[in-house]
Amino acid sequence: MAWMTRRATLLAVPFAALPLHHAKAQPAPLVVFAAGTVQDALRELEPSWRDVGGPPLRFSFAASSALVRQLGQEAQADLILSADEAWMGHAERTGDVARDARRTVLTTDLVLVAPASVQPFPARIVLDPAAPGGATGLAALLGPRGRWTTGDPAHTPIGRYAEAALRSLGQWEALLPRMARGNTARAALVLVERGEAIFGVVSRSDVAASQAVREEAVFAPTTHPPVCLAFGLTPRGAADPRARALLDFLASPAAAPIWRRHGFTPVGAPA
Repeated sequence: MAWMTRRATLLAVPFAALPLHHAKAQPAPLVVFAAGTVQDALRELEPSWRDVGGPPLRFSFAASSALVRQLGQEAQADLILSADEAWMGHAERTGDVARDARRTVLTTDLVLVAPASVQPFPARIVLDPAAPGGATGLAALLGPRGRWTTGDPAHTPIGRYAEAALRSLGQWEALLPRMARGNTARAALVLVERGEAIFGVVSRSDVAASQAVREEAVFAPTTHPPVCLAFGLTPRGAADPRARALLDFLASPAAAPIWRRHGFTPVGAPA
């Protein structure tokens, strides 16, 4: 039976040699639901959050409407970053975002973009109805068969902002038949990058993520509601001091330079 004793000893050695650090519990990550437009900025901000002692973050990126619907179906998250204040308001009314745990953290501009691979439009584009001579007629830029793009107004915040702006300019009805609808703002941006759309209407923060498009003009703020991004804690997050600290960090002056680099204007942060 000596061989059995030796075999048992050999089997026991690897387990005895396991490093002790496996016994130490790792901190549970905070789950962050976020609109796709903030994806690149959040990825850049995460190391700074970890440097100040924050726990790991687990991201889920999708359209704001989809994220709010997931919360309504009892998906588990601690913080939601919505590109649409209307959807955030809906989540607050249904109790999926805790009362008094919502902040408007960022704004951005609504812009018209074109593929960087083509020549700029021959004349300066004006998107302000109060400008001398009025706004540029965008339909004329499309030619006989060209198309333009934005997010689907039925499902995306950027599409609703675009519709509001173009209605304000009196051009929505003329442009509607030539619109290619993107499922998200990023999907619309891809159509411009590929040259499949003559121009697109997106946010400046979307443009910051691409080197294949060129900003041609900015819509006057009077043509559309402010493009604001709201951040909110779920009831689970509101009960977790770590999630409250994350919300404070994302809205802090320390995060502001990174938000600006990605095309956002932090609300309340020093310039």
